[in-house]
Amino acid sequence: MAYIHPYPTPSPSPPDHDTLSSGNYPLVVVASTRTVVSGTVIPATIAISPVTGKIISVISAVLPRNAFATGTQYTDYSPHLLLPGIVDAHVHLNEPGRTEWEGFYTGTRAAASGGVTTVIDMPLNAIPPTTTINGLGEKVAAAQGKCWVDVGFYGGIVPGNAHELRPLVAAGVRGFKGFLIDSGVAEFPAVSSTDILKVMAELADEPTTLMFHAEMIPPITDSVGDDVQWSLPPLAPIGPLNEYRTFLASRPTSFEEYAISQVISLAANAPDLPLHIVHLSAIEAIPMLREARAAGVKITAETCFHYLSLAAENIEHGDTRHKCCPPIRTQMNQDGLWEELLSGEDSVIKTVVSDHSPCTPELKLLPHSLRAHANREGLPQTPPSEDEQLAKEERKAGDFFSAWGGVSSVGLGLPILWTSAFENHRDISPVNVAKWCCEDTAKQVGLDHCKGKLEVGYDGDICVFDDTAEWIVGAEGEGMLFRNKVTAYQGKKMRGAVRETWLRGRKIWDRAAVTTSDGFGGMKPGGRLLLEPRKS
Repeated sequence: MAYIHPYPTPSPSPPDHDTLSSGNYPLVVVASTRTVVSGTVIPATIAISPVTGKIISVISAVLPRNAFATGTQYTDYSPHLLLPGIVDAHVHLNEPGRTEWEGFYTGTRAAASGGVTTVIDMPLNAIPPTTTINGLGEKVAAAQGKCWVDVGFYGGIVPGNAHELRPLVAAGVRGFKGFLIDSGVAEFPAVSSTDILKVMAELADEPTTLMFHAEMIPPITDSVGDDVQWSLPPLAPIGPLNEYRTFLASRPTSFEEYAISQVISLAANAPDLPLHIVHLSAIEAIPMLREARAAGVKITAETCFHYLSLAAENIEHGDTRHKCCPPIRTQMNQDGLWEELLSGEDSVIKTVVSDHSPCTPELKLLPHSLRAHANREGLPQTPPSEDEQLAKEERKAGDFFSAWGGVSSVGLGLPILWTSAFENHRDISPVNVAKWCCEDTAKQVGLDHCKGKLEVGYDGDICVFDDTAEWIVGAEGEGMLFRNKVTAYQGKKMRGAVRETWLRGRKIWDRAAVTTSDGFGGMKPGGRLLLEPRKS
């Protein structure tokens, strides 16, 4: 019987068989014939301390219940998969200020239902944004007692806040995000290259990561200068505003290519500062990222579940649930992202995240034919009382340029990945998923000492995944626990379902126990706020 220890994290020796059986060592124990441990899928038994919530032993065999003391909480989940709890490193929870869009309670509850045990909250679209110490303080106060999963926070970079960044690092933010194009909200303006240089000077030797929404309008002449780094209105649309192809043409891949080239060009000003491109959508940017990494630039990229599963060719007129920036591109582009992801350790795309960016149904400007599928929880849809009002709304409905951009998918990521791979015959394994969505996302935000692996000394965060189950998003409310029931995935058939989610040895989601009365089978939120300063 072999014990598996983490490396390089030191850990105590696991208890021997006599101790496990003696009744002197109270445990939470889970087991399965298919457990992702150390880059392989093996039979394993995992013991978690109910006191610390840490994994205290991982045994490469499925031990029977009678191997443990009476009173041990034991479950053998065979043949379901045991994965590390997912770390979603890109989520907009929007509270305070825009809690009607999403909030800590609803957003983290939805995350838990999808096997997510850690989310990192983006610095926008809350009011105030997390660009100052005071802004972080308001976020922390708003989150108290509401989180189903563990929650960390990113800081934001905006013009004029460079002096706030080191205090935010000391206060425990997991990294910093800035926009190179208009963010869509006035309180989070874009930064110029001059701003970025000031930020790099402040953060050059800090244990953090500098991240960018990488879209910029390329200059027409060399004389345009820094003005190009601020959002400008799109060129005249090439077609009807309710046709997705019109929107797609307004945000071409050149926007991403130009922005990423600008980030790379500034990297030498802080050579030890890790850089990261959020929500990469354009495969045309991959060669320049590869070249930069080969030259020693510390830069990585993430992509999102929607870019790996949705394609422009399949988006219907007016279905603004699919609007996001950068946009969902073609099937050929999706294939290229998958190819890069599956290229192994050399891939420039290291992580896959949700970029859950919700809003109210009204802001999506859905056509009347789609609104019935987008009612907010607890708020019944009230039809317009006059035909004139309905006609006025319908004139704006389905406008991809006026609708809010963002795809709601927190808690849906694992089934989305699994379904896309299954339907397109892509050769992925649970090990791939654990790498992209657990291990490397934890590393990205400086939590790789305690999150993202099923190893001794790590938090007992576990996702129990039935990779053969089939279900439909939205049927009887399934998969839509986020506040507003507006998602591009509604009505889609999924393969793979999260059966249970465990956070530090405590069950926080049980698909079989969900009730219509409280939506969570009587369980209560118990997530922590991750405010310990980063060490790397």
